[in-house]
Amino acid sequence: MWRVIRLGILLAVALAAYGWWSGREHSPARPAGTRAPAPLDGASPAARYPSFLPSEAIATLRAIERGGPFPYERDGVVFQNRERRLPDRPRGYYHEYTVRTPSASDRGARRIIVGGDPPEVYYYTDDHYRSFRRVEPPQ
Repeated sequence: MWRVIRLGILLAVALAAYGWWSGREHSPARPAGTRAPAPLDGASPAARYPSFLPSEAIATLRAIERGGPFPYERDGVVFQNRERRLPDRPRGYYHEYTVRTPSASDRGARRIIVGGDPPEVYYYTDDHYRSFRRVEPPQ
């Protein structure tokens, strides 16, 4: 009897762990030969970000500064700039990162786009690439 109960508990724990793991989006490892970006806010934790950025965007910027980990599988992929709303640069110059949207059941529409390696320019969009606002690094 106890053997059946232990087996049932083990199975329930395994199924719960699998459900949790498969429901997450995973961050790819940083490609070999790429450098971690230069810190956006230097060493000062008191650095201020533009007021138009939601707190989730600031969390994404800080993850970019650290070089990850990133919660979404597509974080760090090349941003193609198909809409041509950002300055024209060679393919591979821009990379995109998801800004979590608490009410969204998917990745949502908010992104941080960085240009350069390490990043030298930052843009924020909250309407899935229809418009961008440049984010100046805090001084």
